[in-house]
Amino acid sequence: MSAKQAPPPLPEPLRVPVADAHTHLDMQDGTVEDGLAKAASVGVTTVVQVGCDLKGSRWAAETAAAYENVHAAVALHPNEAPRIVHGDPDGWSRQGAREGGGDTALDDALAEIDRLAALERVRAVGETGLDYFRTGPEGMAAQERSFRAHIEIAKRHGKALVIHDREAHADVLRILAEEGAPERTVFHCYSGDAEMAEICAAAGYYMSFAGNVTFKNAQPLRDALTIAPLELVLVETDAPFLTPAPYRGRPNAPYLIPVTLRAMAEVRGIGEDAMAEAISGNTACAFGY
Repeated sequence: MSAKQAPPPLPEPLRVPVADAHTHLDMQDGTVEDGLAKAASVGVTTVVQVGCDLKGSRWAAETAAAYENVHAAVALHPNEAPRIVHGDPDGWSRQGAREGGGDTALDDALAEIDRLAALERVRAVGETGLDYFRTGPEGMAAQERSFRAHIEIAKRHGKALVIHDREAHADVLRILAEEGAPERTVFHCYSGDAEMAEICAAAGYYMSFAGNVTFKNAQPLRDALTIAPLELVLVETDAPFLTPAPYRGRPNAPYLIPVTLRAMAEVRGIGEDAMAEAISGNTACAFGY
């Protein structure tokens, strides 16, 4: 294994335990038990396991039912909706190449998310939202229809909503305003600037910061973190993605939360214990556990 692929070392443990507000254990190496034990050894005692498609959402619900310190979020990722409707000839997703099933297939998939969202160990509906990074106009329509349906499901079941927003800030905020956001709404891997943080704060939306807040070019994210109300701030890995500096490019996992949390405390100019205490309470409030 090259140094580039080697897992980063264990950070110094946190004194105040916290949660990883967004992770994908099913995409990480090693067993769930190992991943949770490694995380707990550095003070990351709870994780929110997030589904991106039907298979992943079922797995998230089953894993949360099996492990006390795992909570589940279920959804069709914004990029999954167009694949279901229009097909995925290039096999971009983990399912490989598939035919499009039209709006009926999307309705069927949403009905399954609705069923999973009713389960007690499923604390949130997400990650849903909009992703304009590689989506054309017809894909955008499928994403929007799926996003609106997820908002309705979250509200009906009284669950948190976890937002994936990539290059779509204005439309995500508009649709949330039009539909009426659930009581608890989390912007996962917050990617807006300070101006957007003010809008989120006014609406009471949680802002969850990932390892990219540590990247050199991420000053707009640090500016947003500076002005976000402390009671609306969460921390996440989005593992195996977005590994914090100085380990960028190597595999991420929940045990690396302390690296990001310490960087966030520095940005805020507060001690890491105060940061961890705030985040610990915020995550429990956001996900209702």
